[in-house]
Amino acid sequence: MANKINVKLILELRAAGLSRNTIATTRHISGHSVSDVIHIADEKSIAYSDVKDLSEGTVYRMFYPDKFAVEHLYALPDYEYVHKELKRVGVTLKLLWQEYQDKCRAEDSISMGYTKFCRGYSEYTIANKLTNHIDHKPGVVTEVDWSGPTMSYMDTSTGEVVTVYLFVGTLPYSQYSYVEPVTDMKMDTFLRCHIRMYEYFGGVTTRLVCDNLKTGVVSHPKEGEIVLTANYEALGEHYMTAIMPAGVRKPKQKASVEGTVGKIATAIIAKLRNEVFYSFQDLDAAVAKKLYEFNHEKFQKRDGTRYSAYMDEKSSLHELPAVPYEIAAWIYGRKVNIDYHIVFEHNRYSCPYQYVNKKVDLRITDTTVEIYYGEQR
Repeated sequence: MANKINVKLILELRAAGLSRNTIATTRHISGHSVSDVIHIADEKSIAYSDVKDLSEGTVYRMFYPDKFAVEHLYALPDYEYVHKELKRVGVTLKLLWQEYQDKCRAEDSISMGYTKFCRGYSEYTIANKLTNHIDHKPGVVTEVDWSGPTMSYMDTSTGEVVTVYLFVGTLPYSQYSYVEPVTDMKMDTFLRCHIRMYEYFGGVTTRLVCDNLKTGVVSHPKEGEIVLTANYEALGEHYMTAIMPAGVRKPKQKASVEGTVGKIATAIIAKLRNEVFYSFQDLDAAVAKKLYEFNHEKFQKRDGTRYSAYMDEKSSLHELPAVPYEIAAWIYGRKVNIDYHIVFEHNRYSCPYQYVNKKVDLRITDTTVEIYYGEQR
């Protein structure tokens, strides 16, 4: 029980010759509690030798029968069930306590208060050495960032040393991570990293937390609306995820990826520091191998690996759209020639004859040229 006096310990220390003040100070027990136990022991003529073979609970009941009855009056919550349910999206201790109350009413038993309920859950997680995932729910957040440390390879045709940057994405609940080496940090590269990251995760979370990068965020005022670049906003709409830049100089708002970036520096960059790469492909393959090892190595402070935790989380991810997001550029006001064609990068594309001499807009992707007149394609 929370805050229950350890009667048997007080009797044992008293029998060993310790004073009341010494027992209270060394064992962090209130002086009043120590005095109360000694007073009851003297009143009932109970010595440590009388109770040394009894359990702590039995001894406590001998000294405080009324308190023992009250503490065992409440219906005990199923904290194993509580711990499991807290991993689900939207589930809180408050909600589970309310459901516990409803169950007690239905069974005509007495429910404990919210504070006692929460304290009991906390004691349960400590006693069972469990990790509590109240802060991170599965399938809710993806965090992305660029790694500060870089890598490099040597271009054998020119002898030039080419700098390589690492894009890092992580799922905070499972800590399962994605790392992609790239040769620049431009907008198109940034977006393609997101596309391949979602394919690697096999799904999409409800929210995406990024840094205040110029490639993705136009402005992030202290008050007012955050403005994303058009393509970054379009990517969020395509994958049905809310893009939420972290506050300026507030790394704790994306602490998981900040931590992962540091671990990646050790797990990948440091471990490959003595290797020389003579092509981007070789470097890419080495990073992929180290990433696999990183995601499959055992946690230090909890059971399993990032991959095993990700397998638990995967069912909570939203499905990928049928078609991956395509990066698009727009060209406005291109005139349709008299031969019903427009010209783009020395290539000619035909239009219906009725648009001759009219100005149209072009939407250009990696695979397609689309021609729009107003909002009509």
